[in-house]
Amino acid sequence: MARYTLRQLAYFTAVAEAGTIMAAADELRVSPTAVAAAIGELERIFKTQLTVRRKAHGVSLTPAGSYLYSRAVSLLRDAEELELSATSGGQELAGPLVVGCYLTLAPTILPVLLEGFTVNHPKVQLDFVEGTQDEMQERLFAGELDLAVVYDMDLRPGLGSVLLCEAEAYVLLPAGHRLARSAEVPLAGLAGEPMILLDAPPSSSHTLALFEDAGVAPQIRYRTTDFELTRSLVGRGAGYSVLVQRPAVDASYEGRMVAARPITPAVKPIAVRMIWPEAIRPTDRARAMVDYAASAVPNTLRPPPAAGRQGLPQAP
Repeated sequence: MARYTLRQLAYFTAVAEAGTIMAAADELRVSPTAVAAAIGELERIFKTQLTVRRKAHGVSLTPAGSYLYSRAVSLLRDAEELELSATSGGQELAGPLVVGCYLTLAPTILPVLLEGFTVNHPKVQLDFVEGTQDEMQERLFAGELDLAVVYDMDLRPGLGSVLLCEAEAYVLLPAGHRLARSAEVPLAGLAGEPMILLDAPPSSSHTLALFEDAGVAPQIRYRTTDFELTRSLVGRGAGYSVLVQRPAVDASYEGRMVAARPITPAVKPIAVRMIWPEAIRPTDRARAMVDYAASAVPNTLRPPPAAGRQGLPQAP
């Protein structure tokens, strides 16, 4: 039988994450003496030094301490999962679940996940975070998120994933644009016209790569980091844009009409994936969300017909 306790491991991981015994004690709401004693007892049990304490430099982990930290985090997580599942006899999912989402995908995908999953698993405390692609990955590896929904671009090694759907980039034009009546729009046909660039990586790099492949240098008039602001500027005639996410209504936030047209020649679709860190075993809640998302999301990004919507004239 193990001689160490979960409480001792919890105190140790708190110190590893906080960097000082005092900060860990404040987080745990216990005395610094209790935290130091727990670490000292763990070092006695494992017969090795786990931390190096330096005045004014806080606490750092030895190689043995780093190994113990990685195993302790997993063990504490499993212990929490056991407590949650045992409460319902393993018959009902319960506990926290945090899902991240790339900011332009969030308005379409998150409502589907929040509504449907909550109906199926009412005792799961489901929450979400929006952000950039890099931020979602950083927070996954930091253990702040269980899952994230992102585009299959610039993904780091060590991530597991499941394909949710695919989406194609399109040109967004003011309703009165000369190409708004066209069934398709070549990027070369936009050369020299002002462009509104959604400057939120990886969307911006993907858009610029499309123009590079087409041999066109876009004339960027404005750069924005907001999806709806991009559409509003297009609606006011400030320029065109190239986007991937497609709302169901071809109108800007202000109600001004816009025209979404496919790019010709056709561009390669972008995969939308739900990702998680492979090094961290997903909880039962996370696995259930992956299964639900894979079945519920595929139809959410299906674009409406390109012509004849919202009073726009049919292409001849």
